[in-house]
Amino acid sequence: MRISVSSDMDEPVARLLVAELRERGHDVATHGALSPGADRQWAACSEAAAREVAAGTADQAVVCCWTGTGASIAANKVPGVRAALCTDAYTADGARRWNDANVLALSLRLTSGPLLKEILDAWFTGEVSGDAEDRENVARVGRLDGSGR
Repeated sequence: MRISVSSDMDEPVARLLVAELRERGHDVATHGALSPGADRQWAACSEAAAREVAAGTADQAVVCCWTGTGASIAANKVPGVRAALCTDAYTADGARRWNDANVLALSLRLTSGPLLKEILDAWFTGEVSGDAEDRENVARVGRLDGSGR
């Protein structure tokens, strides 16, 4: 799977994220502080990663900033993106399951190495719900941003 990753800071957990994704066999594209010469602002690098998902050049993205809030807000402004700020594995599983989230937002401040692995495990094993009500909610969100997805 191709995963687009952004971080506005070159923090140990951001580097661990890239290494962990590659170790899991994913093709990783980096943005922001993880990519020399790129715009490091959280809004710009989160947008860049999210646009790859919306364009179909990345299957999913992981966007990071100090709290994760700004990264998730910026990513969610891109039509077709459903970014979820996840601080634990249960939330990551639910975001994939009920919200069909395609962008994971993480806090560089709150996410430890072991917690990162738990969140990624839940994110990548979470199966999107086939429940009609869940699917309608996701479709409604797509209509809100005009993407219809």
